[in-house]
Amino acid sequence: MSAGPTPRGALRHVLGHLLTPLLMCVGMGLAYLGAFHAPAPDHLRVDIVGSGPSARVLAQTLQDRGAGALDVRTVADRGDAVTALREQSSFGAYLPGAHPELLVAGASSDTTALAVEKVFTKVAAAQDAPLKVTDVAPLSDGDPTGQGVFFLLVALSIGSYASVAVIGGAGAVLPMRVRALLAAGMSLVVSLVGTLFAGPVFHLVDRGLAGLWAMAWLYSAGILLIGVGLHTYLKRWTTLGVMVLFVMLNFTSSGGIYRPELQPGFFASLHAFWNGAGFVEGARAHVYFDGRALGGHLLVLALWLLAGVALTAVAGVTEARRARAAATPAPRHAARPAEPQGAGQAGPEERKAEAEEEMEEAVGV
Repeated sequence: MSAGPTPRGALRHVLGHLLTPLLMCVGMGLAYLGAFHAPAPDHLRVDIVGSGPSARVLAQTLQDRGAGALDVRTVADRGDAVTALREQSSFGAYLPGAHPELLVAGASSDTTALAVEKVFTKVAAAQDAPLKVTDVAPLSDGDPTGQGVFFLLVALSIGSYASVAVIGGAGAVLPMRVRALLAAGMSLVVSLVGTLFAGPVFHLVDRGLAGLWAMAWLYSAGILLIGVGLHTYLKRWTTLGVMVLFVMLNFTSSGGIYRPELQPGFFASLHAFWNGAGFVEGARAHVYFDGRALGGHLLVLALWLLAGVALTAVAGVTEARRARAAATPAPRHAARPAEPQGAGQAGPEERKAEAEEEMEEAVGV
């Protein structure tokens, strides 16, 4: 009868497993504080409406004072300014004069609109004139800050990567094709729940629910399939891996709180191709901007889904190869190991390791 673990061994074991939450703490701190602690404009595109010398002088003055914070241009008239705002190629348009007016598109990003308003409030104050602010793309009544889509992203993400932990841990003995079907089915459920919250329950969006559901399913299915595929290689580190991909780097680069024009360069660059940004910007384009630029965001979501399909397929091949290698009979002259628990039956240590792996994967869910 074997002796139980010594106190020193048990302590070493616990300390080894505490490495995962410690890495999560460090990663979340670096990601969230690095992305959100000091938002500031960086080449934020704004327009001055007018074609005369005074408009050009004002644009150049703001450009010089901004020292790279603003990218100031002139447009001929109000119609061109509104078009640029609705195409999200500009984030503010200032109409100078005795009664200055600022045009913004709140649905593009409420925090960006506030940053633009702050700049031009000072400009109007210097002219001793009150500033009128007009929102050419207002948000729905159920989402006055525009951040509801971001929190929908959070709900979809947690439902998806938590499902990865369950399918990868408790379902590890199932064939890969069964796990892939479970991932596809769970992504359908998660996306339907998210759409229900966004529409009938909290009224975050007041139109385009079918399209929002389709994007939610693409997003969730991509996370689940990537996570299921990664489990073959990462095992108990899978939860940490998917948190890095779909929380630390994903939430911070999605544009749900701050658009890339207000973020450091690293997170701003991720915004161009990360799946969270694809969902948030796709939802905005679909619901508020008549589908402008929607195709690019759908392509991002589709590519992440295809990456998940490919990774799951490769993981299935890897597991099949491992199973064949394990089933290869040992040479006849080799000593046959004892099987105290019976052939094919996992021993206590194996069962303990599997239970620890599932518990480790549940961390952070």
